[in-house]
Amino acid sequence: MKKRSIILLLFSFLAGIATAQTSFLYSRDVAVFYPEQFEAERVLPSLAIIKDLQPMSSLPANWKVRPKFYKENGKNLVTITFDSYADLYGTGEVTGDLKRNGSIVKMWNTDNYTFTKFAGQCLYQSHPWILGVRKDGTSFGIIADNTWKQDFELKNPITITSTGPLPRIIVIEKGTPQDVIMELANLTGKMELPPLWALGYQQCRYSYFPDSRVKEIADEFRKRSIPCDVIWMDIDYMDGFRVFTFDKKLFPDPKSLNGYLHDKGFKSVYMIDPGIKKDENYFVYKQGSHIDAWVKDKNGNEYNGNVWPGMCAFPDFTKPDVRIWWSSLYKDFMSQGIDGVWNDMNEPAVFKTDSATMPYNNIHLGGEGLPKDIHARYHNVYGMLMVKASRDGILNANPDKRPFVLSRANFLGGQRYGATWTGDNASNWDYLRLSIPMSINLGLSGQPFSGPDIGGFAQNGEPELLANWMAIGAYYPFSRNHSAKGSIDQEPWAMGKKVEDVSRTAINRRYRLLPYLYTQFYKASQTGLPIMQPVFMSDIKDTTLRQEQECFMLGPDLLIIPRWSNKPALPKGDWDILKLEDNDDGYQPYVALRSGAVVPVGKVIQNTGEYSTDSLTLFINPRKDGSATGQLYDDAGDGFAYKKGDYTQYQFTASKFNKNELKVVIEKNEGNLNKDLLHWRVGYIVDNNIIYSGWNVGKEFIVKMIKDDQDGIDLSKLKMSDANKRENKGLNGLFKIQKIQIKSGENF
Repeated sequence: MKKRSIILLLFSFLAGIATAQTSFLYSRDVAVFYPEQFEAERVLPSLAIIKDLQPMSSLPANWKVRPKFYKENGKNLVTITFDSYADLYGTGEVTGDLKRNGSIVKMWNTDNYTFTKFAGQCLYQSHPWILGVRKDGTSFGIIADNTWKQDFELKNPITITSTGPLPRIIVIEKGTPQDVIMELANLTGKMELPPLWALGYQQCRYSYFPDSRVKEIADEFRKRSIPCDVIWMDIDYMDGFRVFTFDKKLFPDPKSLNGYLHDKGFKSVYMIDPGIKKDENYFVYKQGSHIDAWVKDKNGNEYNGNVWPGMCAFPDFTKPDVRIWWSSLYKDFMSQGIDGVWNDMNEPAVFKTDSATMPYNNIHLGGEGLPKDIHARYHNVYGMLMVKASRDGILNANPDKRPFVLSRANFLGGQRYGATWTGDNASNWDYLRLSIPMSINLGLSGQPFSGPDIGGFAQNGEPELLANWMAIGAYYPFSRNHSAKGSIDQEPWAMGKKVEDVSRTAINRRYRLLPYLYTQFYKASQTGLPIMQPVFMSDIKDTTLRQEQECFMLGPDLLIIPRWSNKPALPKGDWDILKLEDNDDGYQPYVALRSGAVVPVGKVIQNTGEYSTDSLTLFINPRKDGSATGQLYDDAGDGFAYKKGDYTQYQFTASKFNKNELKVVIEKNEGNLNKDLLHWRVGYIVDNNIIYSGWNVGKEFIVKMIKDDQDGIDLSKLKMSDANKRENKGLNGLFKIQKIQIKSGENF
């Protein structure tokens, strides 16, 4: 059935319930609530929800979380009472603590430099979504399915105030927060598996120019043996900030530049903004004017606003022909050897206005199910519609490659089209600490692929900050160092040898963990589960973990403990520190391996072009009974052959073979990708040491175990050491753990 027919049927259904508040079950664990006099034509079709939410059955009387719709003082409000105490999370890209109880969030995409406008309550993206976790671990999720500006006050009851029509409310009820997030992904869509190179370390500045400077940066990474996969180009590569053009003096031969980067093992990502310079001689403006592509003012005339190029017109991405035209612009652009695209300023940001965007009463013409309406309705999804059109264009230009798009603005469900970063932060310790709960809450809101500007964007950083930020930055899903024009350099080597060495070690760790990390990205693309997870996901009934926002999980098996963390709440049970190199520089976070886990780790490489799974170390932290399990996902790293089965998933199982031996079994349980002569060794963790077996070929092998009475470290019993506290801008305390000795290369 065509999309328009589905929409018409849905509108017909809604017409029958528009006069009374109505609720029903869409599925056993998902309820949908409509207010009285629901204005379907001003709310639907949803741009977040990809499912047709038709009734399955009536709502049971014992359904716990129920909204109440009403109007008060001319405002449309929803209150949602939940049945018992719950810790609240989600709400997308937000400042503040990980736990959102008591906070106010404004769903209005805003160009918010260093997060200082509106007390940081609204940033570049809007995710009208709340995750609630009760004391027993049972959980619920709430979607306020509305693109209009909404304010969330996170108390009990939750109060949602809409400046537009009342939203429909979707409530998910599940036994765990993980199950709620997977259902959110089922309703709003999942991230596509990115190319492997997008998981590498990335270097950016506003801006690297001319092209010789770009080459110099690339050469320095290779000369200094610091792994890196991507160099980014900010707006100064353009001719007068005209998108899809190149400055003839600064970047006279972009194809040659990109070829140079490719030869050195780098990819390139270039920025594209939505503001199109009003210039009759500029081909993009001429083409857009020819098809009437621009957003209109309230009188129906072309709206112009001031951005980087001066006065600009803005594509109306609600129009299908405009999205198709925008996509077509990428064919020649990508043919210059460009690998990825960065959509910035797409809230959309407009200079010299009180609102920092275009007038709310501007007109979008819509089409194919999207009604004509004012900008206030489409503002929050402007960036989402742009990044979708960009992704389509990149895919059309390079149909055999996985597209990569990074977007500053987005909306709930926007993970379907691109990755994100947390916007224009600043180079100080507050923003370093803030980056962790921000990234975690994005993951809890359906966006697994995110991270901050490592080192901080605005202001001048200092060596101690950069060393610590590079050390923890190796574990963000999106790992990119980025700094502002006019600030001091903050490449890994820019602040001296000490910071350079710390950075190299941190990035080496990330590349060694790529087999595990890529497996987590694949799982996220299949399930919607976050890659960067809150510590409480390791034990959802341990309420002492609910506020921990300095430490975090990388997937389900690794716990990341920053060295600057001050008395963190850590999960109970047997964990062991996974030591990935001999030296301890005092900056690298502790990486703890869950009891019962097997984690595959690779070799040190300089870029993902050297990535291989032919020789992997399996780090094993067995339970007391000797058991442990893990997985590895492997494919070509790019392209779409994996969707036709050209991939492999390995299952690792460890068990006690007899009193002093461990049996390790490697099974290929999915996929058709065949690789011969895979080599494996075990890094067996015992008495806080790591002992390596010899290299093995085959599906199973036996390794000797040394008696381990402790069987892991109880992290909850670790204490701070007064002798090792670091004083730094109000940050006190260096988390200390006993030194681990490694016996390298020992055979059993």
